[in-house]
Amino acid sequence: MGKDSDVIFGIHSVFEAVKSGKTVEKVFFLKSRILSPSLNSLRENLKDLKIPFSYVPIEKIKRLTKGNHQGVVAKVSPVLFHDFEVLVNQSLDADIPPIFLVLDQLTDVRNFGSLVRTSECAGVTGIIIKSRGSAPITSDTIKTSSGAVFNVPIAKIDNLKDAVFYLQASGIKVVATTEKASQLIYDVNLSIPTAIVVGSEERGISPLILKQADTIAKLPVAGKIESLNVAVAGGIILFEVLRQRL
Repeated sequence: MGKDSDVIFGIHSVFEAVKSGKTVEKVFFLKSRILSPSLNSLRENLKDLKIPFSYVPIEKIKRLTKGNHQGVVAKVSPVLFHDFEVLVNQSLDADIPPIFLVLDQLTDVRNFGSLVRTSECAGVTGIIIKSRGSAPITSDTIKTSSGAVFNVPIAKIDNLKDAVFYLQASGIKVVATTEKASQLIYDVNLSIPTAIVVGSEERGISPLILKQADTIAKLPVAGKIESLNVAVAGGIILFEVLRQRL
């Protein structure tokens, strides 16, 4: 068992995990077995399913497992991710307007866990993250979220731009939050179907997503520091959504 994810090893075990639909985060192949015919079928499956994999030295394999790995080890997410389009379509049939949280370029696992916990408390319909480059769900994420990662639907999407287009086409207003905005979040109507976009503390929301959003808004700040921690800011915004809907 790995520190952050479930670790499975061996050709048959990894192949069955992929085939059964488990959320395989990444597969590691032993460099010296790159040309192994027994691994070719597995590699082709990973390519078809767009599951990332890499070739690593034996030291990396040994850090992941002490078992009979047969040249392949996989990290499997402890949670089941939801299909993005299914999640959106189901939300539109609900009695209350959906609220989605879209995380753009967020890589800190503790901020991620904190936002998941707040989302659960605020009644968020689902969280949307990128398939690659986003904070993984680790033991720290689970702990910081107080287990909320098992309660809030989380969907992975390859292209966040496409996700925003789909949300908008589904009648969901996309609100990007940035300190660069002139409008306050309190002046935005959040009682309708809404998706809130937050970015990382380092890079914020990508310019492409900011341009694509229906509205950009910010929180007022009275101190000398111009921005809040992303988990704190996201929490305040989500509870403003909840306040408007009560």
